[in-house]
Amino acid sequence: MNRRDTIKGLALSFGYVVAAPTVLSALESCTTTSETWPALYFSKDELHYVTHLVDIILPSTETPGGLDVNLPQFIDMMSQDMFPPEEKNMFKEGSEIFSVRFKEKFGNDISASSRDEIAQLFAVYFDLKDEEQGKIRYLQSKSIEEVPSEELDNYKMYKFLFNIRSLALLGYFTSEKVGKEVLNFDPIPGRYVPCVPVSEIGNAWTI
Repeated sequence: MNRRDTIKGLALSFGYVVAAPTVLSALESCTTTSETWPALYFSKDELHYVTHLVDIILPSTETPGGLDVNLPQFIDMMSQDMFPPEEKNMFKEGSEIFSVRFKEKFGNDISASSRDEIAQLFAVYFDLKDEEQGKIRYLQSKSIEEVPSEELDNYKMYKFLFNIRSLALLGYFTSEKVGKEVLNFDPIPGRYVPCVPVSEIGNAWTI
């Protein structure tokens, strides 16, 4: 599964707004390596497989990947500081369901998972036909009170995965490295030209 297919498969709505200064402050704080930084919100097991999920969603190719811009640290900080209590509870419950389903599939605890195993489980829930994706989108559009009891586990697990996906993309495209090395970047823009062919613009602009 390549990066484009992964992001396309994950392209489901996520209503979450964060002020730009908060995002930049969090990103600037994420400077340590994954081996040395102290997690604020994730458990040790969650940190292990969230790191794999970030690498699966945004792998390093010809452009920097999610681990190159410290996205696990960013997601951990944002989850701790920005989620309201009910969202934190939902995240933890969805995370636990994902862990249980990993053990059901592979027979061992997720704390010992490999990237390949997480990718296989990830594909089970996102390598879906359009009709199935539509059902998931419809379910996720509901409040938890509207979700049938038999769908609650799926609802919570997808909420967890969508949160990881949304925060990963948010952190990626607001990181300094991606802003300067992947997107177009000009800290001193020139004259305003309102009508320019898209073919002449290239990548999206950072600022």
